Amino acid sequence: MRDAKNDYINSVNLNADSDFPYLVLDVINDQSYPKNPGFQIMHWHEDLQFIYVLDGKIEIKTLNISVQVNKGSGIFINKNVIHLVNKKTSSCHYNSFVFPDYFLKFYFGSPATVFVEHIVGKDELPICCFPKEMDWCKSILSVLSRLADLENRKNEFYVYQVLCLLSTLWLEVCKNIQVPSKNTDTVMGIRMQKFLRYISEHYEEDISLDRLAKSANVSKSECLRCFKASLQTSPYKYLTEYRLSKAAELLENSDEPIGNIAGSVGFRQVSHFGKCFKEKTGFSPRDYRKKGNAFGYIEAG
Repeated sequence: MRDAKNDYINSVNLNADSDFPYLVLDVINDQSYPKNPGFQIMHWHEDLQFIYVLDGKIEIKTLNISVQVNKGSGIFINKNVIHLVNKKTSSCHYNSFVFPDYFLKFYFGSPATVFVEHIVGKDELPICCFPKEMDWCKSILSVLSRLADLENRKNEFYVYQVLCLLSTLWLEVCKNIQVPSKNTDTVMGIRMQKFLRYISEHYEEDISLDRLAKSANVSKSECLRCFKASLQTSPYKYLTEYRLSKAAELLENSDEPIGNIAGSVGFRQVSHFGKCFKEKTGFSPRDYRKKGNAFGYIEAG
């Protein structure tokens, strides 16, 4: 059988021949630093790739699915997965971390190998998103944020710090991600992308379970099952947290009245919005606005 990868660029790690083949791409709008083969065209890596979005929104396309990743969120792209990364906002900034899977095995014959090979290269898990709205993603996003910060303050311990953080990152991935069984992951993955895209495009509207299920042409019970299996939550809880995240961004970045913000993100009652916001952040919307992002809610990590 013909290998589809032959039709696309193998984006070789620029540091592949060095003694530390760890590559960090700092991508601002349409420019990659350093310049990298495969940027803005369909390509694949023999390495693992994690992306952390610092500003704006990006879209990752594979041959089968398309997902969007917002500021403060991240994504894992498995080795050999054909993909393309595009910006979805006029201003966009993200870091891409590329490294070989043997970084995570420690040494030849290590018992840690099983935790790497359980995920690496599996067709059942081509990509995995880490939305900042989901509590289980916080630990993963925290490590990605620390890796991004480390690029701005390198010291003599840089290499060892990176290796320690990558090991911590992979441990959190292993603890939180379950590789789907064959023949079910693709269908569920496509459905979940439809659900999440629908929410991102219509969160300010009244979204019922029936309406959300119809966006992927499935029953309400199947919609509930997909959310439970993929994100360990319910559609309602995900929608609420997504709305709260959008509200937090508006509170920080605009002077819009709180009542208007509540309505613009889908809350029909200001009192209900205030109650949900305080349950999530520990602060009222008014206090949150006064203190800015001191609580670490908007930015994971």
